[in-house]
Amino acid sequence: MTALVLPRTHRRVSVSLGVCLLSFVSFWIAQRAAHVSMIDLLVYRAEGATVRAGGDLYALRATHAGLPTTYPPFAALLFTPLTLPDVASLRVAATALNLALLVAFVHLSLLLVRRHARVEQSLWVAAGAVWCEPVWTTLRYGQVNLLLAVLVLWDLTRRPGHRWAGMGIGVAAAIKLTPALFAVFLLCTGLALAAARGAWRPWLRAAAVAAGTFAGVTALAAVVLPRDSWHFWTRTVFEASRVGHAEETANQSLRGVLARLLHTADPGLWWVLVAAAVGAAGLAVAVAAALRGRRALAVVVCATTALLISPVSWSHHWVWCVPLVLLVWEAGRRRTAAVLGTLFCSYALWWVPHGGDRPELHQNGVQLLLSALYTCVGCALLAHASVRLWRTSRTA
Repeated sequence: MTALVLPRTHRRVSVSLGVCLLSFVSFWIAQRAAHVSMIDLLVYRAEGATVRAGGDLYALRATHAGLPTTYPPFAALLFTPLTLPDVASLRVAATALNLALLVAFVHLSLLLVRRHARVEQSLWVAAGAVWCEPVWTTLRYGQVNLLLAVLVLWDLTRRPGHRWAGMGIGVAAAIKLTPALFAVFLLCTGLALAAARGAWRPWLRAAAVAAGTFAGVTALAAVVLPRDSWHFWTRTVFEASRVGHAEETANQSLRGVLARLLHTADPGLWWVLVAAAVGAAGLAVAVAAALRGRRALAVVVCATTALLISPVSWSHHWVWCVPLVLLVWEAGRRRTAAVLGTLFCSYALWWVPHGGDRPELHQNGVQLLLSALYTCVGCALLAHASVRLWRTSRTA
C-alpha cells in the first residue's frame, strides 16, 4: 500500500512543481518584457551604500525619481549587502528570492487557515497567486512585503508557547513599523485571556518577545547609526507625507480613500478620527476572534486593520490578500473566494486616471469606487467578521 501511495505523492508534487515553475518563468518573462524598474530595490541599495559611506541616510534622494528613505535605520543596515552585486545581478537575485518567499508565504497561509499544508497545495496556490496585483507589484518594485509577511506568519503559525514566537514580528516591525500592530494584538489577547482566567501566558510571552526583539535591534541600529536613528525617531517617523502623496490611486489606506473622496491632498482630522475608530474596532474584532479560537480570522483581521489605518498602504502592501482568499475558501464560501481572487487579479484600481498631475483629486463616483477597491474589501471583512462573531457570542 505504501509503495502505491509514495509514487502518487511524488507524481502530485512533480506536476504541481512543474506548473509552478512554468507560471514563475512566464511571470519572469512578462516582467522583463514590461521593463520593470524595481525602483524600490534600487532605493534599498542606495540606502545600504549610504550606510557604508557614512552619509546622511534621511537626506538621501535615490534614483531618477528622487525617492527618500522612509524605513527605520535598522532596515538600512540590512540593506548593506545589496551593494555587493551589480544592479543586473541584484535584480535577478531579488526576483528569485521574492518568488521563493511567495511559496513560503502561501505555505504559511495554508498552515494558518487549515493547520496543515501539503507541498503540492502550496505550489498550486503560489502558481496562481504570483499573478495577483499586490504580488505582481511587489516584484515589480523589488519590495520587502513578502519578507515581512513571512516573518509575521512564521511567528503566528508556531505552536503556542514556542520560546521564539514573537521574534519575527519584532524584526518585521523594526524594518517597517506597520507590523507592530501584531504585537499589540498579542498583548491585548493575552490581557483579555488573563482577565478571563484563560491560557494567557503564550500570548503575553510572544508579545514580550516581539517588543524585546524590536527594542534590541532598534538599539543596535542606534549604536551603529546614532545620527540617523535620532533623526528618524524624532522627526521622520511623524512625516506621513514623506512616503508619497496621500491621494495617489496606489494608496489603498483609509487616508488615501478620504483624500480622494474629499478632493484634498491632506484629509487631516477626518483621517485621524476614522483611523482611530477603525483601528480600535479592528483590533477588538481580532482579539474576539482569537478568544473564540479562530486564529486565522484574527490574524487576517489584524493585518487588514494595519493596512487600513496606516497613513500609506500601497497596493503592493496588500499581499495579505493571499491568506484572506484562502480563509474565505476554507470557510466553504468558494464563490466569494473566487470573486475576491478575481478582484485582486483585475488591476482595476489602475483603470482610473492617475499620474504626476494628480488627477486622483478630481475623480467621479465610479473612479472613486475603483480606486478604493482594496479598502472596501478590508472594511467589508471587518464588518462581516464583527457581525459573525457577535452572532456566535449570542448563541453560545
